[in-house]
Amino acid sequence: MEFSPSNKAIIISAPSGAGKTTIVHNLLKMIPSLEFSVSATSREKRPNETEGRDYFFLSKESFKKKIAQGEFLEWEEVYPDCFYGTLKSEIENIWKRGNHATFDVDVVGGLNLKKIFKNNALALFIMPPGPEELEKRLKSRGTETEQKMAIRLAKAKEEMTKAKFFDGIVVNDNLSHAIGDAQVLVRNFLKS
Repeated sequence: MEFSPSNKAIIISAPSGAGKTTIVHNLLKMIPSLEFSVSATSREKRPNETEGRDYFFLSKESFKKKIAQGEFLEWEEVYPDCFYGTLKSEIENIWKRGNHATFDVDVVGGLNLKKIFKNNALALFIMPPGPEELEKRLKSRGTETEQKMAIRLAKAKEEMTKAKFFDGIVVNDNLSHAIGDAQVLVRNFLKS
């Protein structure tokens, strides 16, 4: 996949529950040239999610077929038999419309995308205020079993050690401040 210097990408990554999705949705409202890159996943759809808006929901078999056909820019098996990835066609369509691809991805996906896009991307890490607050946020979702919660929390602690590899860190201890900080970083990057 080829891209020109005008094809920019905004990558927002964080551990589950850190607030990255809320920050991304606010950035999309504030900066009209940003367009959300819908990821593909093999996980079950949650009740509040919409096909094609939140994710492209694929069966595990369909996801693996697209991997074999080289249709993903990047992908990973985040949890056993739970795949996430970025379809090349999604990014190409965003750029054809003259917009900047904006990603809401996990930490490994964010670092993988930064390696692909290099200086054409701004990769921001959304840091939760602490493990206790992160656990509280995840529990308030009411979507996880105790076992899945423990897996997510263990993964989050490991992911926080990777924050230093991102272009910037936004601490989400106050949502409006975090949104403002992210907006300033994104606008400055798009001007460069």
